[in-house]
Amino acid sequence: MALNKDGSGMNTRGIKARSAWALAACAAAVSAQADGPAAPDAVKLEDVVVTTTRSATTLREAPRAVSLVDAQDALAGTQQLGLDEALVGVPGLYMQNRYNFAQDLRIAMRGFGARSNFGIRGIKLIVDGIPETLPDGQAGVDSIDLGSAQRIEVLRGPASALYGNAAGGVIAVTSELGSATPLFATRIAGGAHGYRQWQLKSLGAVEGADYLVNVSRTQLDGYRDQARARGALLNAKLGTPLGEAGRLIVALNLTDQPQAQDPGGISAAQATAQPTSAHDRNLRFDAGEELAQQRLGALYRHQGDRGELSLRLHTVWRDFSNRLPFEGGGMVALRRFFIGGGAQYDFAGLPAAFGLSLGLDYDRQDDARQRFDNLDGQRGERVFAQDEQVDSLGAYLQGRYVLAPDWTLQAGLRYDRLAYDVRDAHLADGDDSGRLTFTALSPSLSLSWSLASGLLFASYSRAFETPTTTELANPDAGGGFNSSLAPQIADNFEIGYRAKRGPWSGELALFTIRLDEELVPYELEASPGRTYYANAGRSARHGLETALSWALAPGLAIHAAYTWSDFRFRRFVDARGSDFAGRRQPGLPQHFAYFALRFDSTRGLHAVLEASHAGTLYADNANAVAVGAYTVANLRVSQDLHVFGQALSPYLGINNLFDATYFGNVRINAFGGRYFEPAPGRSVHAGLSLRFGGP
Repeated sequence: MALNKDGSGMNTRGIKARSAWALAACAAAVSAQADGPAAPDAVKLEDVVVTTTRSATTLREAPRAVSLVDAQDALAGTQQLGLDEALVGVPGLYMQNRYNFAQDLRIAMRGFGARSNFGIRGIKLIVDGIPETLPDGQAGVDSIDLGSAQRIEVLRGPASALYGNAAGGVIAVTSELGSATPLFATRIAGGAHGYRQWQLKSLGAVEGADYLVNVSRTQLDGYRDQARARGALLNAKLGTPLGEAGRLIVALNLTDQPQAQDPGGISAAQATAQPTSAHDRNLRFDAGEELAQQRLGALYRHQGDRGELSLRLHTVWRDFSNRLPFEGGGMVALRRFFIGGGAQYDFAGLPAAFGLSLGLDYDRQDDARQRFDNLDGQRGERVFAQDEQVDSLGAYLQGRYVLAPDWTLQAGLRYDRLAYDVRDAHLADGDDSGRLTFTALSPSLSLSWSLASGLLFASYSRAFETPTTTELANPDAGGGFNSSLAPQIADNFEIGYRAKRGPWSGELALFTIRLDEELVPYELEASPGRTYYANAGRSARHGLETALSWALAPGLAIHAAYTWSDFRFRRFVDARGSDFAGRRQPGLPQHFAYFALRFDSTRGLHAVLEASHAGTLYADNANAVAVGAYTVANLRVSQDLHVFGQALSPYLGINNLFDATYFGNVRINAFGGRYFEPAPGRSVHAGLSLRFGGP
């Protein structure tokens, strides 16, 4: 793969591309269900369909590390505050920052995304077939409606041959759709630290068209000072047939988050003495953010005699403002318009041994960004203004050839071109307008062998990840791009095995990644809380991911996952001349694991006891600051009742059951030793859900 860069100094303007058709909300999750042991081979790999591979395929045919989560089941009895509550049992995913809504959940997949101090990097996030990730590689989770999520699919490992600017992998969320029997559901919940949440949901079908409408509101005062959050969501979805062979899905999402405060990172001494405290500068400057977003998307599929055509079109409007904990340019106002579309054609009528798909994606992101002085939380003089634009164009080809009855070869190739443009609208400090262009050719190749109970596969893929518009911020100028930054390039080699037989299912993946020009964050004393980036020369990542689910007896099941990671800089000398060769990548533990025991009685009692363990990690490039290992356990209990013919379900949850002391987030390379964001101790929440109608 060739990756080229040309351009001159300036700042940002963004757009993010890719497409997705997670149109098939297909059956069963890979994990064994806790209703009791399934009959032998009751659910086979060929029965489970995945779509993050760009074309609907079964797990038996997917030569990638793919995990499926039944979101309704995984989120039952949780607070539904973050995507991590549903994905905690997926191997290879390390998640932090659930309790800081101004910074977003931080998801690392095989190390990609770990560098982010806010939002999600390097991972393609798709909601109902519409990309939530911008063309420059940045995504947020504030608009994901967990209350109506039906299924979540995770493809782990570099995915540029499928989605372009996505080095880490893909997370695709699919919302529910109704059936012929209408359903109305409501839920109300509350708990410690000012947690309050309510939800109203309606699903059904009318004359062949199925629909979903879900409204929810959440508020949280937070465990720490300066940690209040308020937000509301509306998620709607309509699926309708068009003609005899077509189907259209329209999805609408409205997000209103009028308050999300940021308590900031604090030192180890402050975290020990006053774990609930906020950084004094975050209090002084009222650090936090507000946002409103509207997303509208349409997906169309037509099945013809010669193949299947898939089309995508979407628009996103976003108003965003935040306050950072410093005066000069510490207040940001952003207006964003994101539009995109894509087309894919899956050929039919080819010889039985062949499969072929062609696709094209185009996305455009337009940002109008301004910065003002932060005068103790009040807007001061405007010191920065620029219009940013990112255009992303990608074309791809995916092919499959059955070598023998049990052997399949798959290959893919994608070309991407990303153009970053910025027009400086604040010329008092000079004109920092400019342009950067990145191009990439991303190949993939895999070989799979179908065994009696599973699939053994080996694959190679090359991926790229560009700096986002915010990561291109120039530390040496008021505006423009940091033109010294280059994209990071990953070569991924992987061997995996996936199987399901009777009451058990499991997966295993071994991988090695060579990463050139890894993007590494740092802070400056003059701008605490604002992150800049530099390239490390070369890194190496080796890892193992494994998971096992087992229905031990009727109503009793376990799920376990374990991830081992050895991620190190091989060549990295920073701007100060410090040599970090041989140091571990900060922000990620070498070991992390998950274990859950689930009980479901025939009388409607449900209980889940789960535990997550994270080993020691480092907070800085030099590995001088070690953050100790921890284990956190949670307990959830619910009871299904029937009152006047309706379903009533009270539930109780206890997070951090044994009151462990740990950090919910670690800020990498933070200035002044402010690495730590303490997490809450033992906390209780409870709720009540009521369902009318439905199947």
